[in-house]
Amino acid sequence: MMRDALIVFVKEARPGAVKTRLAGAIGDHAAAEAYRALAEAEIRATAPPSAAPGTPAYERLFYFAPAEAHAAVVAWLTPVAGDEPLVCFPQAGADLGVRMAQAFAECFARGARRVAIVGTDVPACSQRHVLAALGALDDHDVVLGPTHDGGYYLLALSREQPELFRDIAWSTPAVLQVTLERAAALGLRVEQIETLRDVDTLADWQEHGLRLAGGAGEHG
Repeated sequence: MMRDALIVFVKEARPGAVKTRLAGAIGDHAAAEAYRALAEAEIRATAPPSAAPGTPAYERLFYFAPAEAHAAVVAWLTPVAGDEPLVCFPQAGADLGVRMAQAFAECFARGARRVAIVGTDVPACSQRHVLAALGALDDHDVVLGPTHDGGYYLLALSREQPELFRDIAWSTPAVLQVTLERAAALGLRVEQIETLRDVDTLADWQEHGLRLAGGAGEHG
């Protein structure tokens, strides 16, 4: 039985399928390498710390896309995760909202008490943000980590809330506001943690000081 869980949504770093806005500036292959670098940075930064000797503060589960990429994703993430057991499941659902709701439902069904979800394009997101969000669920129903573009990089729940994910225009500046309005309509107590910037454009990439050439996986 899990006490707390962190869901990480990750995509196979396939050229043409990730970071399409960034690809318009640097090309599909460079954008795929950029995505790989961003994902690896965030995966390392959100690795579960120890709550006690031999006991992680939360269990981390990777939900990947596309579904046929299991072998490629495991081969990629195993060295990134290090000694942490790599627990992977395919994302399931027609849109992002359905996929997130399903992942939350599965974690709660496994016995998790508090669950957070993150994507893989906010390298500043760390275990500090995950722990803050999970802790805030003691006094709130929903915790959100906003992004500067109107979305969110983290959402944490103390129980299933499928209505939060229905009929959302994903990848638009309205995502956070619509989610807040939906939570208010449901009578949920909401907390927001630190606002961070996701990396979608060339300007975002350059602002984070990540190298575009000669080592997309390095931080400068």
